[in-house]
Amino acid sequence: MTTTVVPTGSRPVLPSAVALSVALWLGAILAGFAESLVRLVGPVPPSAGELAVRAGMYLVLGVLVLQLRSGHGMYRWTVLGVLGVFGTASLVLEPVRALADGGSVGSFLVSATGPELVAAGLRGLHVAEVVAAVALLFHPAARAFYRTTSPSTVVGVPAGIR
Repeated sequence: MTTTVVPTGSRPVLPSAVALSVALWLGAILAGFAESLVRLVGPVPPSAGELAVRAGMYLVLGVLVLQLRSGHGMYRWTVLGVLGVFGTASLVLEPVRALADGGSVGSFLVSATGPELVAAGLRGLHVAEVVAAVALLFHPAARAFYRTTSPSTVVGVPAGIR
């Protein structure tokens, strides 16, 4: 039996489910950054340092999301854990806490300022994009794409067959 190494270049074409997932992840990151900018005119604006940290985080996360196109399963699971689980938890914790403390959506809508309403809309968009992006990462075409997890696949070929 001989061994043939199939180079990375022969990896399947990027499925549209993965391409759309990447676009949605990047859209979610942009929505998060836009929310940070909108909060600059809110009642408690973020400091320049907080904005710099957020911008740095969003840049690193954007690079991580772009790696989803490589087909390596570790990037899919890393994005799912970091952005899908911890990121979503950080987005919904504040509104859930406000509701648990006796607040209501109606009272928020009546008393919120314009920037607060825009920030809430951006956060809703952010969460919706994350949910859709996660679902697309587990579409059958995406699952097939991520089955190859190494830079090259070693394929055994019997000696008499070539």
